[in-house]
Amino acid sequence: MREKVTISHRGSRYEIGRGNRFYGIWTAGAAQAGSQPFEWWPDTREGWSGAWQRFTAIEAPGTIAAVSRPALLPVGNAAIAAALLAVGVVCGIAGLFPSYVAGASLAHQPAELVPHAIYLAAWSMSAVLIVLGGGRLRAGALLGLGTSIVTFGLFFADAGQVIAGGAHLAGAGLVLGLVGWLACAAGSAMAVRLRPAGAPAQPRAGRIGPVAALILAGLGAAIAFAPSWDSFVLRAAGGTTQSVTAGNAFANPGPVIFGNVAVMVALVAVVAAAALWRPARLGTALLAGAAVPLVAQAISALVGVAEGATPQQFGISSAEASRIGLTIDSGLTPVFWVYCAFVAALIAAGAWMLAASRRPAAAPQQALVISGVVSPSPRVEDASSGVSPAAPDAPGATNA
Repeated sequence: MREKVTISHRGSRYEIGRGNRFYGIWTAGAAQAGSQPFEWWPDTREGWSGAWQRFTAIEAPGTIAAVSRPALLPVGNAAIAAALLAVGVVCGIAGLFPSYVAGASLAHQPAELVPHAIYLAAWSMSAVLIVLGGGRLRAGALLGLGTSIVTFGLFFADAGQVIAGGAHLAGAGLVLGLVGWLACAAGSAMAVRLRPAGAPAQPRAGRIGPVAALILAGLGAAIAFAPSWDSFVLRAAGGTTQSVTAGNAFANPGPVIFGNVAVMVALVAVVAAAALWRPARLGTALLAGAAVPLVAQAISALVGVAEGATPQQFGISSAEASRIGLTIDSGLTPVFWVYCAFVAALIAAGAWMLAASRRPAAAPQQALVISGVVSPSPRVEDASSGVSPAAPDAPGATNA
């Protein structure tokens, strides 16, 4: 069976493109005829850099031109994926105003409203990137997918309150929120399948340390997510004080605990996949999607402290609180700040991954000759701009 090849650039004598797990250089028209490349490089960033430098070294200056390529799949499929995300965002926005759980709407609970608004902003950005197409499509798809995977447990924990307490607690806001999450998850998953977006792979020897550090940061954030974050000090006029903590992930009914555990497991899994993802620049998009809910939860906790606590949260009526001169100081436990440190480490590692993926290769790979005479090693100079263009997509975008 003839091997598919994607030709990205042609000159007067040669053409360069991508085959199955390699980059190659053919004489003009040879790839279309089914011939093997006379030189090839491994399917890596360094391999593409070496192939491009070799191509510009042997091709006549001024004759190189990009080969126009049709979209891998019809534009309509990307539009459908973006539309699903848009529908999900609309449902999520509509769900902010009706009753969510136990009669209270998200719009009247700032600490709950803020994280949901952040999720919706991430999914909206995902939809925009998908519509823009190309590499942005893949980045947007992974951004939306990472957010959807980690928020599954958070939405399930909300639904778990209804499962444990009875159907009468469910409001239209919760139903709209769940429908919105499902639409966004489906849209981002569909977009991932539109174009090859990479996959986890074994890290190179020089990156094992950073990859391990990133995974450990994700594990640390997951562990710090479980303990109590909220701290309260209750003081009566007579001088009596009592310290109380709240928010332990395991101090809840079973369905809610399941949702919280799902968040922790999903977080570690997505961070590990992002750390091992190739190409790394798309791994950062997946990592950013996972980081969105983490940052949203931290902001939610800070908003909750700014709001303060009410006596009713502790089963004390307003009249009784007034009689005893009760005051409540709200704060956050040390574990919350540990969580923030791990989340900050994740974000910093993601920025490092992105910066590392944009660095030019230090040296091209030596060409491997399949047929013909061995050619000299690639020159470092690019005959045109000195910078290689983006590597061609996997075979299928344009088949020679």
